[in-house]
Amino acid sequence: MPMLDIKNLTLEIETAGTRVKALDKVNLTINSGEIRALVGESGSGKSLIVSAISGALPQKFHLTADRMSWKGKSLLSMPTEERRQLMRRDIAVVFQNPGSALDPSATLGEQLEESIPDELVEGKWFWQRRQSRRKSAISTVHKVGIKHHRHYLSAYPHQIPTDISQKFMLAMALISQPKLLIADDPTRGMETTTKTQVLKLLTRLNQTKSLSILFISHDLLAISSMCHSMTVLYCGQTVESGRMKMLRKRPLHPYTKALLDSAPSFQNDLPPKSLLPTLDGTIPSLKHVPIGCRLGPRCPRAQRDCVITPAVRRIHDHTYSCHFPLHMEKL
Repeated sequence: MPMLDIKNLTLEIETAGTRVKALDKVNLTINSGEIRALVGESGSGKSLIVSAISGALPQKFHLTADRMSWKGKSLLSMPTEERRQLMRRDIAVVFQNPGSALDPSATLGEQLEESIPDELVEGKWFWQRRQSRRKSAISTVHKVGIKHHRHYLSAYPHQIPTDISQKFMLAMALISQPKLLIADDPTRGMETTTKTQVLKLLTRLNQTKSLSILFISHDLLAISSMCHSMTVLYCGQTVESGRMKMLRKRPLHPYTKALLDSAPSFQNDLPPKSLLPTLDGTIPSLKHVPIGCRLGPRCPRAQRDCVITPAVRRIHDHTYSCHFPLHMEKL
């Protein structure tokens, strides 16, 4: 049984008296010990999925799903307090904008020490437990690449640069020793050496602690090096999902192939200064999404049947939603 199981997740947003579908029947599963990548263009709905899982959606957002469960328990019908405890202990989230996720009235050290669950604090007396919290906080910030812990743990969020805020959010997520880490672009703005250190840390935790990770990023090279599986989103719809090796070797959806072709790291024979392959057009506005397959107006394989929403098809553990996938005969 998957740890996190989402089927036909639909999210509608009220705007000017009408509803628009920001997410349309999204499917996502994460197994124990799995690192799954969630990729797609900006505006495809990746961060909305994170907010839906964590329960951080505004009231004007209407969320429905056939199934949205954590270890067999429905997240939609779960009481608020139980959901809060779940997010505090078992599921940790690194949000995309760390500046807005931190408390501006408390120092980084106070926020980090408060995030440590009581069962992970050693000692009987209060000064022993305080020392244990401080020791855990210092150890964790060192792991994510923050060297000068005395300066940063006593600082407030507005006093630190954005890249340190990103590392600190990652430290707050890891210090509770969660079972699932949802990382929304956790290496954005980091220098190459620190990015490599963070990715190695996440991979090591996955291998030694069986930490499951939902990794959301635009860095396809990092995704391919550490992720076991990948789910591809386009304009709020799941277009393809499967094992990372199979998707790299033989993508079935035209959008997945376009994403992989746009990454120069995957093309060994690319001549210098040559243009990268791109899809014509841009991702549509949610108020004016095409009927049927939302990639239709940009897809090089589009036909008349694409005005009908494609059904989810499966080949072993590889799923895709396309009327004319790439393994079919040339059109």
